[in-house]
This record gives sequence, structure tokens and C-alpha cells, in this order.
Amino acid sequence: MQTKKICMIGDFAVGKTSLVSRYVLNQFSADYITTIGVKIDTKDLILNSGDQIKLVLWDIAGTDSLATIGSNYLKGAVGYFLVVDGTRSATFDSALQLQQQAKTILGDAPFTLLLNKLDLSYQWTLNKDEIGGLKSNSWSIMECSARQGDGVEKAFQSLGERMTIAVSS
Repeated sequence: MQTKKICMIGDFAVGKTSLVSRYVLNQFSADYITTIGVKIDTKDLILNSGDQIKLVLWDIAGTDSLATIGSNYLKGAVGYFLVVDGTRSATFDSALQLQQQAKTILGDAPFTLLLNKLDLSYQWTLNKDEIGGLKSNSWSIMECSARQGDGVEKAFQSLGERMTIAVSS
């Protein structure tokens, strides 16, 4: 079975750890515990082709700059999630900067911009035109809720499929 490293990148408290917990354990905790350094989890994923891969999920401490954590955590990743808290537009701006930094380190590795906290969509402060512009530039953008589980499985499945295609191309 192939192993694929995925990094979770984004500001503090956007829901990276909660998304991983929802995906790996199907659990959610409202208690906020800051990740220090990196937390690593794994989960097997069955691709649409029937092949199975092991995802190694690196939940990287919240940051608005990869320079503060160094590029070492990203090395070896074949895909990543940029996680945004839909209720805090500043986390979207940070994600745009983080994507540029990640691209410098990982090249054209597949990534998905995850707009988290869909259960609080009535409080979202995101600029829909800006998001639409990114979609038109072929960005993969998905909405999800770690709390309720909406879109989480689909996001990991989609990135897993895209990483496999990118590696075999």
C-alpha cells in the first residue's frame, strides 16, 4: 500500500485538528487545544479505482507564515489543505499567503482550500467574489464543517484522488 503525506495548513483555531479528528475518528470536540509543532495521524483511503492508500496527516500548528515553522514539516508532502475559518476573513488572507509559501516548497502539489465552519455559515465574512476568482483559476475549494462532518470525507477523498493522479502523471 502506498503512503501519502498530507499537511493541514492554516491560522490558529481554523479547525485543522478538528477536521483531522472528524475524518480519522469521526469525532468532534468543542474544546480548543492548541497544537504545538505537529500532530500526526493516519487513515487508509480506498480510491475510486479500488486501490488503497495510507494517508499520513500532518496537522501543523496554526500559523500565518510557514517561515515560523520552517519548511521541514512540509517536505515530502504530496498534497495539502489550506484551512480557513469562514467566520474570520483574516484567515482567508493568511491562507492565500500560505499557499504561495507552500507552492515554493512543494511546487505544484495538489491542494484544496477548505472553508471550514459551514455550520456557522450565517456568520461567514468571506468575500464570495474573491473565492469565485480563485475557483476560476482552477483552485479546488470546498466548504465543510468539522463539527457536523459536512463535506469532510468528500474533501479527503477528493484530495486523495488528485494526489494519486498527480503522482502517476
